[in-house]
Amino acid sequence: MTSRLVIVSNRVATPQSGVRARAGGLAVAVKAALKHRNGLWFGWSGEVRGNGAPPENGGAPRITHHHRLAFALIDLGGADYQEYYNGFANRVLWPILHYRVDLQDYSRADASGYLRVNRLFAEKLSPLLNDDDVIWVHDYHLMPLARELRGRGHLNPIGFFLHIPCAPPDILQALPHHESVLGALSFFDLVGFQTQRDCDNFGEYLLSRGARRGRGHDFEFEGRRTRLGAFPVGIETAVFARLARRASRLPLIQTLRESLGDVRLVIAVDRLDYSKGIANRIHAFDLFLETCPDWLCKVTLLQITPKSRGEIKEYAEMESAVAELVGKVNGRHGQPHWTPIRYVNQTFPRAALAGFYRVADATLVTPCRDGMNLVAKEFLAAQDPDDPGVLVLSEFAGAAAELDRALIVNPHEIEGVAAALRRALDMPLDERRARHAPMMAHLRAADIARWADDFLTALAEARPHPGLLEGMRAWFGDLVNPPP
Repeated sequence: MTSRLVIVSNRVATPQSGVRARAGGLAVAVKAALKHRNGLWFGWSGEVRGNGAPPENGGAPRITHHHRLAFALIDLGGADYQEYYNGFANRVLWPILHYRVDLQDYSRADASGYLRVNRLFAEKLSPLLNDDDVIWVHDYHLMPLARELRGRGHLNPIGFFLHIPCAPPDILQALPHHESVLGALSFFDLVGFQTQRDCDNFGEYLLSRGARRGRGHDFEFEGRRTRLGAFPVGIETAVFARLARRASRLPLIQTLRESLGDVRLVIAVDRLDYSKGIANRIHAFDLFLETCPDWLCKVTLLQITPKSRGEIKEYAEMESAVAELVGKVNGRHGQPHWTPIRYVNQTFPRAALAGFYRVADATLVTPCRDGMNLVAKEFLAAQDPDDPGVLVLSEFAGAAAELDRALIVNPHEIEGVAAALRRALDMPLDERRARHAPMMAHLRAADIARWADDFLTALAEARPHPGLLEGMRAWFGDLVNPPP
């Protein structure tokens, strides 16, 4: 019997919940990691029990099976949800890791709830683990989980991947009692990041806390050894390209084409979040129309922005501010037959997004800070290689380290973004092809399956373990050799 891969994340996308339809970046990545492997995916069901409501089945995980995979779900209580998820994860860790110390809203109750839920995850997961399981924990919600599992005697290889950015040490240390959360990452055998910059930032944090740098990317901290690495997340490149080619037959895409007529389309797709730079982008599009009047009535921006974390006050205020800004731009430049910005607060399935991307002449991917940003990669994969659109990409997105043939911009420099948009719309076909081809070749080589394989291979090397090595050989064939 080969090792089982155990994935742990805040939320679990079961087949019944529509992992392909919702297609969040983490869900797609985890699905790729579990493909063709025996596995268990453990996490929160998304259900919240009212305060005082007794857990079903004594609080034991609800387990379902689908082919070779098992899904184990637990519910959270109302206080857990507010303190762990809305509170500490999204109002403290999220802003700090995105370099926004000014937006953190720390409370001892939320910090206590975050640690309590991590203990709950460990308590419910522990009985499900086998000695030869390989455990892969995902994202900022579960940073202390390895410490909790080690405390319960589990010696399994445990890896962690951070899907969002990692700020420099002086920002990380602004988190009260940061050692209990960020320092807990040292209990993992391997900690992975989206970019080398993120990896270096956390390495510097460990050194600032007294860690010693070992061989290669190893660090020794408080008697533990952990390895750091950069593993840029890819996409299902071939699958998404095929989806985009077929999407032209969808009624929604045909309707979009007809509604545009001869008007060029610029697209932007973001979850409603302050890290995405949506307001700056709208100001840049406003400036573009003001300084390039020859483009009036000839281009429209489709801004797709699903609502996010609406129960958090700052996000509700952001929603109102963005809608008001869009209204002002449309009021200033719009005509009875032409709307400059089409602003949509809906979530669309992957097929529809792929079709939107293929129709678009350019995309503005201009976050103020992002771990990777898979929209940039999906846009490129969706393009017709004979007539590709142009990617305008923030230098603060992790994808900029890989997609260097995009038009790279500083999202805070409104004039620069406006100028890049004009250049994108004026770019001749030969240049568009020359920029698109090498980036597409990179996406095909560094797809999502390669990302999962690279991480798990590195985990095998970081934590020599007979069961893991046996499992890795079964997963990858002769590519994996025992560490010396």
